[in-house]
Amino acid sequence: MSHRVLQTARTAYRIGDPDGRFPIWDDGGARLFSGRWHLAGDPVIYASAGYSTAMLEKLAHHSGDIPANQHFIQITIPANTTSEVFAPHQAPDWHSPESPGAGAFGHQWVLARRSAILFVPSILAPKKMNILFDTAHPEFAGVTIGLETPVYWDARQFDR
Repeated sequence: MSHRVLQTARTAYRIGDPDGRFPIWDDGGARLFSGRWHLAGDPVIYASAGYSTAMLEKLAHHSGDIPANQHFIQITIPANTTSEVFAPHQAPDWHSPESPGAGAFGHQWVLARRSAILFVPSILAPKKMNILFDTAHPEFAGVTIGLETPVYWDARQFDR
C-alpha cells in the first residue's frame, strides 16, 4: 500500500482525562498496551475524524457510565501530510473482538513509516473514521493540538 498526501488540512478529535495516567496527547498507553490497530510498543496515538465519533469511542470504554473529568482536544493535520487509508481486505478480521490481523496491519504500518497518519474504520460506527498518528514519523511534528476543553455529556445518554 502506498501513501497519499492530504490535499487540505484535516481536523481530528481526541478525548481523555488531563489528570489521568497519560496526557491526552501522548502515546504512552499505546507503548504499554496493544490495541485494535497496533501492538504494544508502537508509538501511536488514536483520534477520531469527528467529535461525535470520539465521544462514542470514549463511551464504549466506560461501560455506559458518565466518564469523569473528560476533556477534548482538536487536532489539526496540515495539508501535504502523508496518509494511508485502511481497506477491509487488508485485514478481513478487523472487526472481530480480538482482531490479530488489524493489530498486525497497524504494526507493519508503523514499522514501515509509510505515512504519518492511518485512517481506519471505527468498530462502533464502521462508516466513521478513526485516525492513528505515528508519533515517530518525521511529519508528526507538523500536527498541532488545541486547548484541552471539558466535554459536556448530556445526562439523557445515561438514563437507565
